[in-house]
Amino acid sequence: MSTKLALVQTLPLTLLACQSTAEVVAADEAVRAPLFDAVKSLEGRWEGTGEDGMQLVHEFQVTSNGSVVRELMFPGTPHEMTNMYALDGNSLAMTHYCAAGNQPRMRASAKEGNRIAFHAAGVEDLKSKDDLYMGAMTLVFVDADHIEQHWTAWRGGKVDHSPAFELHRVR
Repeated sequence: MSTKLALVQTLPLTLLACQSTAEVVAADEAVRAPLFDAVKSLEGRWEGTGEDGMQLVHEFQVTSNGSVVRELMFPGTPHEMTNMYALDGNSLAMTHYCAAGNQPRMRASAKEGNRIAFHAAGVEDLKSKDDLYMGAMTLVFVDADHIEQHWTAWRGGKVDHSPAFELHRVR
């Protein structure tokens, strides 16, 4: 038996538990449920045509015992990206695993009408302030079978471009 394994096996369980100083926020289901339920309702395949004529495919999947929604954008292409949506306190957190190689974290605090607006909460692996990153995304629920995503890309403290996707549910 290795020394590391032997050490772990002899530690009390209380020492093996995660030690955290994170603040726990009381969650209000009246705030949380509309946010997450809206994103969970997107489960399935969505298609559309981008502004440049590019064929769009997005796939949403509820996973992790119903606690996370994974969105796969442009599956199988060199530009494939993943978005992960999960509740955090009274907000909906989204991490965008970008083809640019960084991971913007965004949050939305409410569903306002038919929109959920995500705003920047940080960017992981941003190597320079001049690197491109996605800093905002508004998800618009047009109806049960049509959505829009309005993204805002930032570079050097300024808006670089704002791609928009119109998608329809594939039955």
